[in-house]
Amino acid sequence: TGPVSCPAPGGTRGGMRIGIIGAGRIGSTLAGHFDRIGHEVVISNARGPQSLTGLVAELGGSVRAGTVEEAADFGEVVVVSIPYGRYRELPADRLRDKVVIDTCNYYPERDGHDADLDADVTTSSEKIKAHTGSNLVKAFNTLPWQQLRDHAYRGDGVPRVAVPLSGSDDGAKAVVAGLTRDIGFDPVIAGNLGQGGRRHQPGTSVYATELPAAEMDALLHAA
Repeated sequence: TGPVSCPAPGGTRGGMRIGIIGAGRIGSTLAGHFDRIGHEVVISNARGPQSLTGLVAELGGSVRAGTVEEAADFGEVVVVSIPYGRYRELPADRLRDKVVIDTCNYYPERDGHDADLDADVTTSSEKIKAHTGSNLVKAFNTLPWQQLRDHAYRGDGVPRVAVPLSGSDDGAKAVVAGLTRDIGFDPVIAGNLGQGGRRHQPGTSVYATELPAAEMDALLHAA
């Protein structure tokens, strides 16, 4: 447990190829962060790349717009940042065996009720993993997007903000932890997708809470 990091695989800009499905606040903020540190980024949404012209211009850098299928094919790592209730629309065949970062949260009032989640027999991330067959890691689901935007790249002695993540594939967790650290946050491993994912879903003590790594780790693993 605790903060970890690892180097990421190489890409043509000296970084990775990252696809992003979902161009809302979290997806677009991550797109800008990953582009800034040298990764190649293709961002997408359900409405098509023509709807993202303004966002791509606002982000600047080298972020490109594509279709959902293009983003899924392009990414060595694919960020899924859509309303949970639409996860069945994800192109499962294109995400199989890839590292997927799941930023989604289940909100019944928005997504409609999911009987499995209401009964707590599984987690939203486990259901997305089962649909996609991916090496899924839940991360970036607890910070409001403004904090995700404003607290990256902290330095000069300013305490870094922790980001909890959970997953059942150690290699995938290591890649996502490395990306998290590279954009200026401290990754803290919560556990696997089941037990760990429950520790940082909506309603938990760490949700929508800005904490340093040691305090985050203590809360995540409190008895």
